[in-house]
Amino acid sequence: MSFPARRPRRLRTTPAMRRLSAELVIAPQQLILPAFVREGLSEPNPISSMPGVVQHTIDTLKAAAAEAVELGLGGIMLFGIPETRDAMGSAGVDPDGILNRGIAAVRAEVGDELVIMSDVCLDEFTDHGHCGVLDAAGTVDNDATLQIYGEMAIVQAEAGAHMLGPSGMMDGQVAVIRQALDTAGHQDVSIIAYAAKYASAFYGPFREAVDSQLTGDRRTYQMDAANRREALIEVELDLAEGADMLIVKPAMSYLDVLADVAAMSPVPVSAYQISGEYAMIEAAAANGWIDRRAAITESVLGIRRAGADTVLTYWASELAQWLKEGK
Repeated sequence: MSFPARRPRRLRTTPAMRRLSAELVIAPQQLILPAFVREGLSEPNPISSMPGVVQHTIDTLKAAAAEAVELGLGGIMLFGIPETRDAMGSAGVDPDGILNRGIAAVRAEVGDELVIMSDVCLDEFTDHGHCGVLDAAGTVDNDATLQIYGEMAIVQAEAGAHMLGPSGMMDGQVAVIRQALDTAGHQDVSIIAYAAKYASAFYGPFREAVDSQLTGDRRTYQMDAANRREALIEVELDLAEGADMLIVKPAMSYLDVLADVAAMSPVPVSAYQISGEYAMIEAAAANGWIDRRAAITESVLGIRRAGADTVLTYWASELAQWLKEGK
């Protein structure tokens, strides 16, 4: 006796049927909003290469965080832009520095209703734009940088961050931060490690967003775009050092890496849909070449399909609003 072949198209016939048979969905709690706070602003400053994204004042940052709570977002990742920079990135460890004031303001505004994440890196705070301090030869000094990361971690935890995101790709950064936090009594502050962060051509708009002072590149410490298996080595090291969550960055050009990491990770995995990915879709939509809302939704869905439990995206609030409205 023969049976007719199954026809997948029967499950595509109506919107209701497609919703019923969808293998996964996007939910607001899976979205994390990256946000920039800049010292010295009296009003938000638009970022020209990222239409719709701004450098916040403290007050507008608080409003963005409150909106994130209302929309049910999972978290907010904070980046600070100081007025004054130096070779050591001193503003990053200053309790009164802009990032730490931003963390404190957001924590006072939303309490524990939103996971407050903060960037543990020196690139926004150094006058040379690198993610670490430099030695006499002008190269990044890994161990000297780690000492500063430990100090940054304590200050950010004391400001009110729930989760710290070391993004500098320094060897041993997770272990040093974990030890610093535990020693200072912040055992409950978690670490979301940028475990597989690549030296990408798609970071350009972010450089504008943080007013980066970088000349040259970061290829001596961020990963090479040609390497896939190497990402798993980095992930295993960060897991062994105590990472509570992992980030793959960028997302859309590295979905194979994301899938590999998601398949082996015992902890939640996030992917960062970075500034260049955002800018490309916005530019194409502005020219009428693609449907903006459909492209945004599909891009985030693709990241989720590749294995991300959560997604850092500049569209987090807008996408959550669409989900809330049932669009």
